[in-house]
Amino acid sequence: MTVKNHNYKGWFITFEGPEGSGKSTQSQRLCDYLKKAGHDVIMTFEPGGTPIANQIRSIILSRENVKMVPCCEMFLYAASRAQHVSEVIIPHIEKGGVVVCDRFTDSSLAYQAFARGIGYETVSQVQKYATYGVGPDLTIMLDIPTEIGLDRTFKKRNPNKIEKSADRMELENIEFHRKVRDGYLKLAQMEPDRIKVLNAEEAPDEIYKKIIGIVESKLSS
Repeated sequence: MTVKNHNYKGWFITFEGPEGSGKSTQSQRLCDYLKKAGHDVIMTFEPGGTPIANQIRSIILSRENVKMVPCCEMFLYAASRAQHVSEVIIPHIEKGGVVVCDRFTDSSLAYQAFARGIGYETVSQVQKYATYGVGPDLTIMLDIPTEIGLDRTFKKRNPNKIEKSADRMELENIEFHRKVRDGYLKLAQMEPDRIKVLNAEEAPDEIYKKIIGIVESKLSS
């Protein structure tokens, strides 16, 4: 019997991974699949997901805020998440629906706890408060080498406009992004029952098939 990470009837599924790992594409495909299967499902994302949370997102990702300190960044993500969880996630899983979310607390742990160096315990405690104790029942982590992921992120953009189109987090140096990936892999080692790691270098259709298998197994348990 699956032990749920919250007291609500519905299911909460998140997608995580470094830049360029294909989270958005695969989360949308899963959402479409679940809808066709008859589930009451919504797809959402972080940072953002509500009007207030989206305003906070614009502050977090703005290229103008290069002087933002790690502690400020951590609390802004938490503030956005608190609004998102309260307004979108809890109401839907409370009534028995499925929420598919592109990024959640694992992103804060990978980016702020590990890459920024704030520390796991500090970031974890802040996130527990911001989420009202709600956590994902299942997390699909798409892993990809840092250089390949960043190349994917920028390859479809105009080479002459990359610096202007990239957000504050995307513009971080390569070492920062390597620390993010390492942080994600540490989290997967810490919670193997919840976090399922897939190779994002595989063909998208193959990744999708594996995701469906994992999700179906979870929902039927």
